[in-house]
Amino acid sequence: MTEKQGARLQNTIKSIKATLAAEKKRFGGYDDSRGLRYLPPQYYLQLGDYKGGATYFKWFEQNFPDDGGWPDFLFEWTVVLFKIGKTKEAEKKAFATYCSNTYVFDKFFGHPIVPIKKYEGSNIQQPDYTRYFTYTAAQPQLADFADWLRAFLASERFITARDAWLRIAIQLKTEPVGPTRTALVVESRQIEEGF
Repeated sequence: MTEKQGARLQNTIKSIKATLAAEKKRFGGYDDSRGLRYLPPQYYLQLGDYKGGATYFKWFEQNFPDDGGWPDFLFEWTVVLFKIGKTKEAEKKAFATYCSNTYVFDKFFGHPIVPIKKYEGSNIQQPDYTRYFTYTAAQPQLADFADWLRAFLASERFITARDAWLRIAIQLKTEPVGPTRTALVVESRQIEEGF
């Protein structure tokens, strides 16, 4: 990346932050229906500015505490945590990424996308979402992350949690509304939050 390209990305980040700050000042809160808040992490990754990315995610958590984020956003968060040496936090965020879209890691590693007959409550959870996912294990700046993620996905901790979570997601596909479904949803959240 040239110095000019880097400066352009920095200016894009500043512009997004300024737009969000103006929105908060004008409305007393954020009404970010355009999803601008999800854009800066990709620019931090392109810049290799992982500390800047970590600062942004800290701000995001404070200002959007109930926002689960999109699969690629969660993936970027995982990368940043790994790159700044917070591997325990990166594991938790990697599991959240998996739960947000079970196909993203397959896309990252270039594996075939095989649909799973499970409950997918929105289009971001479906296989087609991976068409928009641009990160790959072949990217040189993600080589160390890819090695770490590969090992993490093969770990007993991940496999146990993944299997428990998937069992519920598969059952939710056909479970009608009622107490059983409610209990399954609660159990699913507990698995994700408890990871």
